[in-house]
Amino acid sequence: MEQTKWKRMRQFWRKWFKRTAIALILLVIGLTALGSAYEQSARSKAAREFPAPGKLVDIGGRKIHLNCEGEGAPLVVLEAGADTSGSALWQPVQEQVARFTRVCSYDRAGIMWSDPAKGRRTGADIAEDLHKALSAAHESAPYVMVGASMGGPYVMTFTKRYGDEVAGMVLADASHPEQTKRLALATGQPESDPIPFVFHALATVVWTGLPRLVLPDAEVPELPPLTAKAITAYQPISLAAAFAEAASFEDSLREAGTFRTLGSRPLAVLSRGKPWSAFTEAQQKAGGLTREQFDRAESEWASMQAEEVGWSSDSTQRILKDSSHVIQLERPDAIVDAIQEVVGKTANNRRGRGEAARQ
Repeated sequence: MEQTKWKRMRQFWRKWFKRTAIALILLVIGLTALGSAYEQSARSKAAREFPAPGKLVDIGGRKIHLNCEGEGAPLVVLEAGADTSGSALWQPVQEQVARFTRVCSYDRAGIMWSDPAKGRRTGADIAEDLHKALSAAHESAPYVMVGASMGGPYVMTFTKRYGDEVAGMVLADASHPEQTKRLALATGQPESDPIPFVFHALATVVWTGLPRLVLPDAEVPELPPLTAKAITAYQPISLAAAFAEAASFEDSLREAGTFRTLGSRPLAVLSRGKPWSAFTEAQQKAGGLTREQFDRAESEWASMQAEEVGWSSDSTQRILKDSSHVIQLERPDAIVDAIQEVVGKTANNRRGRGEAARQ
């Protein structure tokens, strides 16, 4: 009797576990299907409410979003830093530059409105995509390349590959080829993956709609509200591409580091200079550095910025005491002034060459 009782209990619990497991599996499948439908609906809504401001240029089976405004030469090309916002962060700069010459911003593969590409994304891949997009859109050289943050190494690699088409350059607090090791030595903190594991995980489940639910809205008070909403709407879509670039950061930095001579091309370097005391207590804590570490890191960063100034025989530098890293948002006027300076120099150089050819 006792054995029969235990046998029946074991059968009961096996059936209960089996049915519970089936129910949980069905629940997960149902929630996943619901999340996938939600994500697809959100993407369709984003496309309707926030269409690409520029045009989608076919570069051979993929389309790159290229947004060009204004008239004149040289053409100013804006290269964004490493994030999910792409061309949108250049809006305050682009609107002003378009008043005196033609200017193009764009989104790298998989960012915002551009189609994704397969695999890791190095600086060489990015330069090739940009060159194809400009050519396909019939945008003509000479170009003044403008790179912010990681956009700096990208425009250096572009210039290495297509130097005959580049007339000048502006670097806005641009990354340096040796920055990872040098900043680690300055702060005493080990080199580490710049992307937390949780964000890598989110990038792999974008199709479920989960990242769209948990990621915070983009807070960019320097941009029009509609532009900030567009960044929020496309942020989950852009995650995988941003991480594909991040996986190749060191390779991209090394590639850019093989080319550090712009010759006599005009170069304007804008560097951050905001002191520790100008940040709020919350911002100081969020930075993850002590006051001493911050000062050592900023000193090393200043040294690297000074080295970048030396990459051209015709260069200037401006240190902005009221700006941190994202100069295109905090001091767009300074970038516009630098662009206008370089554009003016390239125009004078072209006139000089023309007069010499006629003599």
